[in-house]
Amino acid sequence: MSTELLQKEQPYVSTRESLTLARKVLLTEAKEIEALASNLDANFEAAISLILHCKGRVVVSGIGKSGHIGGKIAATLASTGTPAFFMHPAEASHGDLGMITGDDVVIALSNSGESDEILNILPTIKRLGAKVIAITGKKTSTLAKQSNIHLSAEVSQEACPLGLSPTASTTVALALGDALAVCVLDCRDFSAEDFAKSHPGGNLGRRLITRVSDVMHMEDAIPYVMDTALLSEALIKMTQKGLGFTAIVDQQHTLVGIFTDGDLRRVFASGENTQSAKVTHVMHANPTTIGARKLAAEAVELMEHHKINGLLVTDDHNKLVGAFNMHDLLIAKII
Repeated sequence: MSTELLQKEQPYVSTRESLTLARKVLLTEAKEIEALASNLDANFEAAISLILHCKGRVVVSGIGKSGHIGGKIAATLASTGTPAFFMHPAEASHGDLGMITGDDVVIALSNSGESDEILNILPTIKRLGAKVIAITGKKTSTLAKQSNIHLSAEVSQEACPLGLSPTASTTVALALGDALAVCVLDCRDFSAEDFAKSHPGGNLGRRLITRVSDVMHMEDAIPYVMDTALLSEALIKMTQKGLGFTAIVDQQHTLVGIFTDGDLRRVFASGENTQSAKVTHVMHANPTTIGARKLAAEAVELMEHHKINGLLVTDDHNKLVGAFNMHDLLIAKII
């Protein structure tokens, strides 16, 4: 919708005033996060240690806006190698406390530190033997005092002009949760491949776990001819397999070259006799190859670098074991 149409349908609002306020909001929140970073202390390190040595799971809980932040923290922990889930504190009072065991660590969020829903379940959580990490904006609050470890998410002001809506305080709590998750990830030497295992459905996951062996054509589906073949035989093989190229191998199935659609155009341009020419006279020797265990994403980079549309797959002894082209990578949603 165009700006002109929006102005016709809606009351006029000063863009300049909105941009000024928006920048103030962002700068206020950035300032509070910067202050948080400066004030991190030994309690943060103790929280990291508690999570790392947790034999159960990390249970995150909070009500209202803190609950929304808690849900994201739990999701971030779970996706980075720490078994975690969110538990709604109101539902916990009606049976969901059964989710918690004495081996768990509970991260409880409350800006005031006085949320009834959290304080009501705290005695039961402690009787179970679970450890509690509190994230609050009040160091002297009930939740802060009754937790095993308290992490301060205190802010000097909210970004809301009224000073009422949780804005800077929720941003700081979220940033603190991210810092916890990333530090735990780092301590565990959590790798990109580990990350991909919990994200198999997304584009990132596919790129991190899909290997060349998952997309390549194998055995009878591989286009290849012997090094004694005529060019005409190679053309027939290329037509049958439909990958836009064919490999050339010797008697030991060792790769000696490749002939592509582009090479065929160059043959026609040169006037070479396609019926009598040997394929070894017009092929590319020592073609670019890749191993079957390499990531398919690496194959994409290799193909882009060499400006080619297909790759041959070889083993450690340069034996031909597979072949694929860009279309196969598209089907696998790697590109």
